[in-house]
Amino acid sequence: MKKTRHTPNQIITKLRKVEAARAEGRTVADAVRDIGVTEQTYYRWKREYGSMDRDQLKRLKDLEKENKRLKKLVADLSLDKDTLKEALEGKY
Repeated sequence: MKKTRHTPNQIITKLRKVEAARAEGRTVADAVRDIGVTEQTYYRWKREYGSMDRDQLKRLKDLEKENKRLKKLVADLSLDKDTLKEALEGKY
């Protein structure tokens, strides 16, 4: 079976579909089968994205992007610092 990656927006949409099906009285297994994932995947998604709405998801993505940028900046500065330290000690 081909593995697919779902975007966070798709995940939230699918979680809402399962919630709607559960409200109609269907079982989790039936509802999850309709969205095309396993129950394990559903529960993992529910744990990670279950309480989020789209605004919170956008905020999370922005924070992750900023965190990635800052980590790269720290790595670059640390490399520069180490290079300068070695040059001052005469290890070049």
